[in-house]
Amino acid sequence: MKAAVYSRYGPPEVVQLMEVEQPVPRDNEVLIKVYATTVNRTDSGFRSAEYFISRLFSGLFKPKFKTLGNEFAGVIEATRKSVTSFKTGDQVFGYNDTQFGAHAEYMTMAGNGAITTLPVNFNFQEAAPLTEGGHYALCDIRAAKVKAGQNVLIYGATGAIGSAAVQLVKYFGAEVTAVCNTKNTELVRSLGADVVIDYTTNDFTRTDRKFDFIFDAVGKSSFGQCKPLLKKSGIYISTELGKNWENIFLALITPLKGGKKVLFPIPSIQKEDVIFLRELAEAGKYKPVIDRQYNLEQIVEAYKYVETGQKTGNVVLNVTE
Repeated sequence: MKAAVYSRYGPPEVVQLMEVEQPVPRDNEVLIKVYATTVNRTDSGFRSAEYFISRLFSGLFKPKFKTLGNEFAGVIEATRKSVTSFKTGDQVFGYNDTQFGAHAEYMTMAGNGAITTLPVNFNFQEAAPLTEGGHYALCDIRAAKVKAGQNVLIYGATGAIGSAAVQLVKYFGAEVTAVCNTKNTELVRSLGADVVIDYTTNDFTRTDRKFDFIFDAVGKSSFGQCKPLLKKSGIYISTELGKNWENIFLALITPLKGGKKVLFPIPSIQKEDVIFLRELAEAGKYKPVIDRQYNLEQIVEAYKYVETGQKTGNVVLNVTE
């Protein structure tokens, strides 16, 4: 089978399309024929190992898992004896950031893992990007205990995480102020944002509004910058470590002081989360934004585009025609 393989950490060019052996599912696994996947920040981070800490999970000197790709949509090709929740031919989507493998024609996945059937009326390209941005946003929204009537500011509202966050925060009943660039203001409004701040013409820190939760979905702000915008017990969360890893440090000390604080939740995803995202998709409450689509043979170009930092929503990779 064809797979995008990397044997060393580095720039997009370390990834090569190769013929490799098709994986064989274990007793608790299913074999999935991948139709669509994505190239995202998680894939890029593990491939480059720019944050050295990622090597504690992926391999200290070289990658343990040669094929990346964490979210996917495809068809169950085979099941093993202990898997009873799926059958051959089921259309599924899901997320795997422990072994990856979706940047290939076939991958295996635990039957009880973060995988479920496709939402009604979604195709593979629409379903593949449901989980990466969605579960990161969901994890942080839950950590902040967002509820109806609160005011939430989302900085970077057009990335995979930010565009998911706008929709999910609205689902939980809070009011959303979204920060984005000029070209995406109408898109963000269509996702449900109540107030949109164009950062190219306005400094979002000068707003008179106060927020229960500020969520930096791209990691380009700081707690010091956003603290004046928070209410007395407001919460700040960023998807990045911050300068000199300050967000880790602040998450340890600010909750002890009371008042405004930083949280740094460790993201995780379970089958129940994927089912929840499917149910929201079927109800018309959540739909991933798709920027561009590439074929598997164009994966290096896809990585390069993702790493410009200019993508809107998700970059889909078509694996099987």
